[in-house]
Amino acid sequence: MKKTPNYTFLLEKAIKGERLSPQEGIKILEEANLLALGQAANLVRQHLHPQKTVTFTIDRNINYTNVCWCQCNFCAFWRELNDKDAYVIDREELVQKIKETIDVGGTSLLLQGGLHPHLDLDYYLDLLKFIKENFNLHLHSFSPPEIIHLARREGLSIHEVLVALHNAGLDTLPGGGAEILVDRVRKQISPCKITAGEWLETMRQAHAIGMKTTATMMFGHAETLAERVLHLVKVRELQDETGGFTAFIPWTYQFPAGRNLRAPAAKMGTSVDYLRTLALARLMLDNIPHLQVSWVTQGIKVAQVALFFGADDFGSTMLEENVVRAAGATVSRVSPAEIIHFIQKAGFKPAQRTATYKI
Repeated sequence: MKKTPNYTFLLEKAIKGERLSPQEGIKILEEANLLALGQAANLVRQHLHPQKTVTFTIDRNINYTNVCWCQCNFCAFWRELNDKDAYVIDREELVQKIKETIDVGGTSLLLQGGLHPHLDLDYYLDLLKFIKENFNLHLHSFSPPEIIHLARREGLSIHEVLVALHNAGLDTLPGGGAEILVDRVRKQISPCKITAGEWLETMRQAHAIGMKTTATMMFGHAETLAERVLHLVKVRELQDETGGFTAFIPWTYQFPAGRNLRAPAAKMGTSVDYLRTLALARLMLDNIPHLQVSWVTQGIKVAQVALFFGADDFGSTMLEENVVRAAGATVSRVSPAEIIHFIQKAGFKPAQRTATYKI
């Protein structure tokens, strides 16, 4: 008689709604059959979202500067202060981009940029106030590295910076800069960037003042599978504490055009590895309601398949995206009509949402 693989019992455990331990997550990621793992994640997704709706949002990612003293090894976007193509966006260009976003039905802006040594807190406050006074848009902006950078520069606490930004018009915080929440990995790929603890503390403080945030993971580079699972566990533990995460967004490192970092194993960063990790995230993150696909790194077809591996959100139309594109991604934007088409072709009902997942 054929023996049932041990991982099967773990998948059944997750389907029943029982929490997986870190060791069980590692075992699933290492051993589970791809289709069995996908089926389990799909069943969990169906339990959380039985209406078969797949959401998406129309927004724009405006990178207000590419100057960054942090200069992470994996990033192809940053420039030094005196580089010929270094920039800080001016108001005229900003207004043009915002109007284009509104014209196509956009509801929010994602403002993110490098850690510019000369932009002070007043720059950010003026930027937020200007947008809020002139446009009716949700501002989902400034990831934890930017918050920590401002706190250090101004001699303020994380809480003080977040309150000031929130009062000026910042609505929610994106989960960028998480990479892998293990300092061994962070020292290798981004030695000048914030620690795992600082990323988590920034999110904790944002949640404490009532701001919702997302969480992300960039994988397929220097991390082990066990460290990938540890990242999920740390996000899950903070969600237990605060309940402030609306969604989890994993994506693969885009290494062909990266500056100094290469993926150590051929399997890491592949579409199969992406689907396995996405499905495990749905099983491990039992307290985070939404799981978003990454069509910008995987392409539309794989993103469509990902809807059967636990994801319930197609993300943004990405009217503009520069950071991942600089690293070699070939798909940088899709239209709302294309997203609707691919969601429907997969057998789901498309629905446009806000940044806080309201239809």
